[in-house]
Amino acid sequence: MNTYNQLIHQYRRLFQEKGLPSETVKAFLFELCNDHHINLYLDLDKPMDEKVYDLFINGMERMMNNEPMNYVLGYSYFYGYRFIVNEGVLIPRPETEELVGLILSKYDEFYPGKNIDVIDVGTGSGAIAIALKKEEDRMKVCASDISEDALKVARQNALNNECDIEFLQGSMLDPFIEKGMKADIIVSNPPYIKTVETIEASVYDYEPHVALFGGNDGLKFYRELLAKTSEVLRPEGLIFFEMGYDLKESLSALARSYFPDADIKVYKDINGKDRMMMIKV
Repeated sequence: MNTYNQLIHQYRRLFQEKGLPSETVKAFLFELCNDHHINLYLDLDKPMDEKVYDLFINGMERMMNNEPMNYVLGYSYFYGYRFIVNEGVLIPRPETEELVGLILSKYDEFYPGKNIDVIDVGTGSGAIAIALKKEEDRMKVCASDISEDALKVARQNALNNECDIEFLQGSMLDPFIEKGMKADIIVSNPPYIKTVETIEASVYDYEPHVALFGGNDGLKFYRELLAKTSEVLRPEGLIFFEMGYDLKESLSALARSYFPDADIKVYKDINGKDRMMMIKV
């Protein structure tokens, strides 16, 4: 049996030859070892555990076919919490963690110490809703998705993270309107990739298109949500969006068309790209 180190070097070379990020080889193996209570760094020059070996080789083959590492593992981390992910939900992104951080900071600014109602539209794996509830228990969070497959994942993630969230199935704000629900904060990370854009194969081939593409201009789902926001959002409420880095002007204009007097701000992510919008109505 080859050692951990030998297999790391072997597959790093193979990944480099295919133009894939070689650092994911060690990252993947670290997760496998951690799940099997093996200290990789103490055992680097020892023969690989047989169970880990089978999982590692299978995972390497899948990842060399562009399957994302988190789908191979079956989980991802978001805001310090572990989430089940599969091909029915998007893999949570670091940029979305920044959106959660922004919402929490604005809660402290506008609703310090208060119990508020938060709605997460298009929840996917439940990452945003669960992270908000875990970080601020005074938020009563309700989340929706049009996909029942996604909601099954989200409900399991809420259970695994011991988080009390109500999940509803339906398109955008419709399930909340049907129940007569009101919210102080609405948050959404809707599909915003323009249908004409080219995206990397690992995303296009494996992640759900219903959660990726937002029409020719990228604004399809923002438009649907903003059209009905006034039926759900309380006076002086807040809307938070994650958005494509190139949507600042068009999304700002769209938001202004629905809320002419709103305070609209765009925030950059850690890479300096326009990524988050807050609308204070």
